Amino acid sequence: MIDGYFGKYLDVSLSDGKVTDYPIPDRWYERFLGGRGIAAKIILEELEPGADPLGPENVFVVATGPLQGLNVSGAGRHLIAAKSPKTNAVSGSYVGGYFGHELGRSGYDGIIIHGSSPEPVYLILKDGKGELKDARDLWGMDTADTEAAIKENGERVRVASIGRAGENLVKFSCVIHDRNRAAGRPGFGAVLGSKNLKAIGVEGSRSKKVTDEEKLKEVRADFARTLAETKSDSLGKYGTAGGVMALNEQGILPTKNFQMGSFPGADEISGERMYDTILTKRDSCNACPVRCKRVVETEFDGEKVRPEYGGPEYETVAAFGSLCLNSSLEAVALANQKCNQHGLDTISTGVSIAFAMEASSRGLLEEEVEWGDPKALVTLVDRIANREGLGAQLADGIDQLANDLGADFAMEIKGQEVPMHEPRGKKGLGISYATTPRGANHMEGIHDTSLESRPLAPELGVEETVDRFDLDGKADLMKTFEDLRSFNNSLVLCAFTTDMVGENYSFVTARKLVAAVTGRELDVDEMMKIGERNYLALRVLAAREGYTSMDDRLPERFSEPLQNGSASGKSIPADDLEEVLEEYYRLRGYDEYGPVDNKLERLEMDGYKGVIDRG
Repeated sequence: MIDGYFGKYLDVSLSDGKVTDYPIPDRWYERFLGGRGIAAKIILEELEPGADPLGPENVFVVATGPLQGLNVSGAGRHLIAAKSPKTNAVSGSYVGGYFGHELGRSGYDGIIIHGSSPEPVYLILKDGKGELKDARDLWGMDTADTEAAIKENGERVRVASIGRAGENLVKFSCVIHDRNRAAGRPGFGAVLGSKNLKAIGVEGSRSKKVTDEEKLKEVRADFARTLAETKSDSLGKYGTAGGVMALNEQGILPTKNFQMGSFPGADEISGERMYDTILTKRDSCNACPVRCKRVVETEFDGEKVRPEYGGPEYETVAAFGSLCLNSSLEAVALANQKCNQHGLDTISTGVSIAFAMEASSRGLLEEEVEWGDPKALVTLVDRIANREGLGAQLADGIDQLANDLGADFAMEIKGQEVPMHEPRGKKGLGISYATTPRGANHMEGIHDTSLESRPLAPELGVEETVDRFDLDGKADLMKTFEDLRSFNNSLVLCAFTTDMVGENYSFVTARKLVAAVTGRELDVDEMMKIGERNYLALRVLAAREGYTSMDDRLPERFSEPLQNGSASGKSIPADDLEEVLEEYYRLRGYDEYGPVDNKLERLEMDGYKGVIDRG
């Protein structure tokens, strides 16, 4: 067995209650390293093409990498993966907190969930043993209450659970960890709801074998010290919402359902305003000194916002704030709490509500939902989770509702709502938005604004700054960055602690950590090859479900000029996008269906050749 791994996953069959081991071959770890690569390989082997995402045949995977369980800063994370009810393709979601650390000490590198239970159950993994328990009394509970009930049974576990949104199969429901850490976006709460799996609890006390304990201690301490020195006074103090004002000044703060790039009330919902008013504490993930997580306490419309549900991040602030023309930070905080209670993705929920507000303003809905109405916004969160009235229509995704209404302003890609980053002012990011098999996703591609004053990294051959409004040359840059981020996601390291650009570029340190833990001395080429291999794995799986280059598109609104702000008039014309995508496909080794077999062979992708049906 390779150092840094336990060499097996816990294999749970909900249909018959059996819990066994799933051995992972050494060559899988060698080729794919961990995280997204191992999860994709398991799904390739275990999931039949054409499977119903909400049927018992879907396979749900919880994955770690070699660094989980070792108290490495930024490694308090894990991945969950399955076929998504949002995109109808295999997707992944990354989440922080403490659950991933416990899983990294559980005796298993991950968990595989098959089938569907006839009655609600939850899974407990501790002392190297998995056990299914009756969850009928937990069904219908909010996530914090579910966690408390499981712990009242004497369990000292970290808990991942679904709320009513997952139970009601809302297509953008998510899995909530530690009460306030969401594995969001692809609708995995609904996947667990369809399987009658209410929660997973993990407690770990087992240690992985590492190659060089002393070297690990040294590199780990240096990394933590660097993060404390460079991140605590910026990201730590104001959290991710500290970016609100900068984006507003750049004219790319998503506003009024992406019609505008500047919001007059931006200051009212900023990270600085949160810090000065409703913030009560800064929280953290395992072993991280940055403490960027928000904990807030306030009240809106007579309802308390409770600290156990954390506080809103940037995506949530923008989705429930500027995107909906809402300047009430208290309403944003309550909407965030309700999403965590019910298990809803805050981005998709906010974009769905903004869509409803625009549809209402255009007379397309019977129900009136006014722009900027904080009470209507908060109420709609509950109604979506419970599938009530308009909420029931929104719960199946704005792509479906837009088709029913004949609306052309649904801000979604491949069925997944667009996150809070405006590609008309980050044009390289638009390439990733259009092409990623995960649907609209801001965590795969480079954010051009970060490269305006500093280059990506000399060791990657990228030594020049870029113009964020230019598409020229961005195909190569995007491929490079996506492969780098994919390597990061194979380690399952936090993107905010592993800087991708400038003087704090930390992938030299990441490779030192891998060497200390596994004994593998990765050079830059092998690092990038692992990243590319694992990035292409999801594209192959998407192609297996019928996706082609025809699905790589942006919403029509992004071809229209922004209406206000310093980026006013900027757009991404469809012809310009098509031209750069052709170059991107060439660099990726894609035909219209995805990676060609020769490309997969060069990347040594066992089992992926011949998977794509090219008609």
